[in-house]
Amino acid sequence: MSTIKTKDGTSIYYKDWGTGKPVVFSHGWPLDADAWDAQMLFLLGHGYRVIAHDRRGHGRSDQPSEGNDMDTYADDLAALLDALDVTGATLVGHSTGGGEVAHYIGRHGTKRVAKAVLIGAVPPLMLKTEANPEGLPIDVFDGIRQGVAADRSQFYKDLTLPFYGYNREGAKISQGVRDLFWLEGMRGGIKGHYECIKQFSEVDYTADLEKFDVPTLFLHGDDDQIVPIGAAAQKAVKIVKNATLKVYPGGAHGMCTVEADKVNADLLAFIES
Repeated sequence: MSTIKTKDGTSIYYKDWGTGKPVVFSHGWPLDADAWDAQMLFLLGHGYRVIAHDRRGHGRSDQPSEGNDMDTYADDLAALLDALDVTGATLVGHSTGGGEVAHYIGRHGTKRVAKAVLIGAVPPLMLKTEANPEGLPIDVFDGIRQGVAADRSQFYKDLTLPFYGYNREGAKISQGVRDLFWLEGMRGGIKGHYECIKQFSEVDYTADLEKFDVPTLFLHGDDDQIVPIGAAAQKAVKIVKNATLKVYPGGAHGMCTVEADKVNADLLAFIES
């Protein structure tokens, strides 16, 4: 397997396919790089270099006890881009991965970045506070922690229903998609997954978004049951300069899978614009 070693000795797994302009993907929780299969295969076929890694504690990367925080996730992404000498990249982040992309830019700037795409992404802040009344109450995230700690295998199976909008009337359910979500989730480690919950729910990415200085596209479903659009993209697009929001009517959180053709077309159009 292709891996890099970070400064604390953690092995980060990655895929690096093709030789064209680079597109770098950051996945959502509790998944891994395989969540980007549809996008990577599509863009590879259009002549792009596609790169995706498994976040520490997730997938095939190491499961260290320390470093399961967004500062380290962003530094791990920086280490990967440095090791592969990536320049002029389009960074694409889904859900928690959108927070990773935002925090990478906030910490490391855009010297290696040409554009950014945040899909169903958590910034600026998921948690409900006095200043963020559109957010979700802490009880929601405590419930996720409880589900992961008690029986994460069953929790991940159940999570697939709202994640992909499979709990909506008329939804065409793919058991294969549900099985793959479970497999990717169970490849990761419980400690990393548990500690990552705080990173996608309680970290405020507003200051990171204010540092964006590259063209940015937000894609978000208006029926996202995991990251509600009102506290996420609809707020973030007002913070980021030179940003565009495209709303997917009835779109679920797992839109990169269930509406892959639309997402792929929008990604290609934005990258080539």
